[in-house]
Amino acid sequence: MNLTELTQTMHDFVRLKGWYDPDSPRPQTPRNLAISLSLEAAEVLEHFQWRAEPDASDALAGELADVALYLLQLASVSGIDLETAILQKLEQNRGRTWER
Repeated sequence: MNLTELTQTMHDFVRLKGWYDPDSPRPQTPRNLAISLSLEAAEVLEHFQWRAEPDASDALAGELADVALYLLQLASVSGIDLETAILQKLEQNRGRTWER
């Protein structure tokens, strides 16, 4: 499955839950999605708190999936082609140098 197909599958799920409905208690606005993305990323960090490796890879995989889903949705509702944005960013980074 590619990014476009994943994004469509994510949209289908969100519509099924009614979260795109105008009166949804979970409005899927860019602001709310950005907040949710940040919160889920923090949950990824919890798996590494006080240890070098996560305890349960399945739990970490679930948190990473949450981050990816919010990222796909935020890009989509913001009108950003994530695949293009990623490729452009990689091209920009090719010319950059970082301190070691």
